[in-house]
Amino acid sequence: MALNCAGALVTLAAQQFDGLVEFYCNLLGQPPAVWMPNQYAEFELPGVRLGIFQPKEKEERSEIQNSKFKIQNFPIGMALCLEVENLEAAIAHLTDLGYPPPGKILTASHGREIYAYDPEGNWLILHKKGAPGTP
Repeated sequence: MALNCAGALVTLAAQQFDGLVEFYCNLLGQPPAVWMPNQYAEFELPGVRLGIFQPKEKEERSEIQNSKFKIQNFPIGMALCLEVENLEAAIAHLTDLGYPPPGKILTASHGREIYAYDPEGNWLILHKKGAPGTP
């Protein structure tokens, strides 16, 4: 069984959302292609999309701040987001590999998602793109 990814993007969790978005606007010389104030910005680059998000739910902030995987006592801010065709099947596959997600399915601005970690402790977000609340 394979994950059947439909796409991938790199995202950064931002404690200072506006400042980080402004930095990438200036660095890349372009505004975000997707912009949701105080929530999400996405830049389209050749071969990759870069997303920046402001964790909003109490559980999301707690998950980022309390991660057992830290570098020099700083929480990891980068996440590999994998867009999947079927979120439940992807969760089952991840669990079969021995890496069960630590929490429940969340509804984000871009669809439904679950958090997990790879064997090295890198943060993974598996998500099903779509309107919030759609399977």
